[in-house]
Amino acid sequence: MTVNRLAAIALALTCTLVPALAKAEKPTQIVIITVTAAEPDGPVEIPREEVKAAVQEASVALNPKKHGRIWCVPFARAVSGIQIKGDAATWWKKAASLYERGQTPASGAVLTFRSTGKMPKGHVAVVSEVIDSRTILVDQANWVRNRITTDTIVVDVSPKNDWSAVRVANGTSEVLGRVSPTYGFIYPARG
Repeated sequence: MTVNRLAAIALALTCTLVPALAKAEKPTQIVIITVTAAEPDGPVEIPREEVKAAVQEASVALNPKKHGRIWCVPFARAVSGIQIKGDAATWWKKAASLYERGQTPASGAVLTFRSTGKMPKGHVAVVSEVIDSRTILVDQANWVRNRITTDTIVVDVSPKNDWSAVRVANGTSEVLGRVSPTYGFIYPARG
């Protein structure tokens, strides 16, 4: 529930209760509840249809038959609008002063993978849909060599449910691969 919705409910209760309390014959106790939200509007989300349109445009613009290799960074930048350059493993740190970051998946956010022996430059993938608190679909480039894969299943396998470790489906199958460490999500700019 948004902060604006909560404020509207509080105003409606105040308008209803105050006149009634003024007419009450018995002393009445009032309890005031204050609600605050750490993230009033939550992470920025891009509607799935817009993500898919951006994926289509990026697929044409970054066509590996035309440009040689296709990489995850230019693809994620084109689809999400997050304008960070450099290897995928550097995105999390570079985003700190430019974009909101967090551990909650949101459509249009970029999931950033840490550098590992198998992925020395890290990896980035764009969330296309949040299925539940531990399952998302991503669109990405070069998870399968030199290909764009869409609606790939990613499952949070971290012990604390904080998206610090995930398993990604291999190619177009639903078989999940090895555990990969991640930093979290970078959210597109507001407005």
